[in-house]
Amino acid sequence: MGRTIRLHDTRTGRVLPVQPRSGNRIGIYACGPTVYGRIHVGNARPFVVFSLLKRVFVHEGYNVTFVTNITDVNDKIYAAAQTAGIGSEQLASEMIDAYIDDTDRLGLGRPDHEPLASLTIREIVELIETLIEGGHAYAVDGDVYFAVRSYPDYGQLSHRSLDEMDQGEGVEGAERKRDPGDFALWKAQKPGEDTAWDAPWGRGRPGWHIECSAMAEALLGVGFEIHGGGSDLIFPHHENEAAQTFAAHGEPLARLWMHNGMVRLDETKMSKSVGNIFLLHQALDTYGRDVLIMYFVGSDYRKPVEFDDERLAEARAQVRRFTEAARRLAPGPSPEWSGPLARRFFDALADDFNMPAALGVAFEWVREANRAPAGTGSDDLRDMLWVLGLDNLLEVGEVQAPAEVTELRDARERARAARNYAEADRLREQIRSRGWEVRDGPDGPELLPAA
Repeated sequence: MGRTIRLHDTRTGRVLPVQPRSGNRIGIYACGPTVYGRIHVGNARPFVVFSLLKRVFVHEGYNVTFVTNITDVNDKIYAAAQTAGIGSEQLASEMIDAYIDDTDRLGLGRPDHEPLASLTIREIVELIETLIEGGHAYAVDGDVYFAVRSYPDYGQLSHRSLDEMDQGEGVEGAERKRDPGDFALWKAQKPGEDTAWDAPWGRGRPGWHIECSAMAEALLGVGFEIHGGGSDLIFPHHENEAAQTFAAHGEPLARLWMHNGMVRLDETKMSKSVGNIFLLHQALDTYGRDVLIMYFVGSDYRKPVEFDDERLAEARAQVRRFTEAARRLAPGPSPEWSGPLARRFFDALADDFNMPAALGVAFEWVREANRAPAGTGSDDLRDMLWVLGLDNLLEVGEVQAPAEVTELRDARERARAARNYAEADRLREQIRSRGWEVRDGPDGPELLPAA
């Protein structure tokens, strides 16, 4: 194995070395979407962060299993399906397909496992039964609740006192709870809920938190290395996962809890419930895959980041710098000066996944290469950019422009062929207004991100 990777642990507040349970095996579980609508750019951030984190470990010689769940049983799905006038299973299935299509366009590959809550019911029921038998949960009128005061360390992850916590369940089941802080493990079927399962305490469906504990345990076991997700999940979702798993097994669910910051639009967290969202597929159509990945890797994963024209323009210019440099490079071994820069690059990623620092080193590499003879070997740079999901930028001519921009390019070519140069110039300006420019060459027009 190569470097030891150190990451910020939310529970302890410290940057800790990631220590495999055995050999070189690393398990990463990141909470995925609740599929009641198309995902937005904010939902995409953890997908990108943890997909790239896996690449860091793989580069250092670890054997990684990366799991991202899909929540397809949830109150929000029932509500959205009723509004749409379709069944909840149909809505969830359609949105799962859309989620996979949208995230496939990011070009980062799929997680090793993408479990569905609806296919993990047996494991969920068994986990709830263990909690009831251990005195950590109780059934009332078909519902089952976790007794938070049965677990003395409750609040350790989110650093809150129990009396200050609101489970976000509103008044639902309040009269049946022994303590206002208790949270639902199982919910009895209600009128209008068209999907339910049989359980020892009554027909119904699981609560959100128990779904993730069961899916994570089923695929990675207890005590796996890294549990991740957005910082908005620290409480109640991850706090409750941590509590119920330890209460059931006497062991922590994960050794380290890692959280990415929120994507904000107009200085407010991007959220479907608020309505200030930019859907991922729309962002990909508008800005292109490469610009969007560069936008993500250019920011500290732990901090919130604005989704605005300034940052996207900066990402576009950074893409352009790599694609321009690629014209002077050639496949093959890199020169001697490259080695120290590559070491600095991967050292930055090993130090709490510092993507902005690593990206800065990659640009140092480009500056050195621009002073070197044409045809300089690019293998080291390709290794660096692969970890950031940007190695395709070294393939000259393969920058992925958005569909609407390529359509404008094609329309411009038709105008030029018809000798309608005024229309061709107008279309060129439309292309430029979208952050791209056309470079005419012997092999036809090429789209490049505008400087």
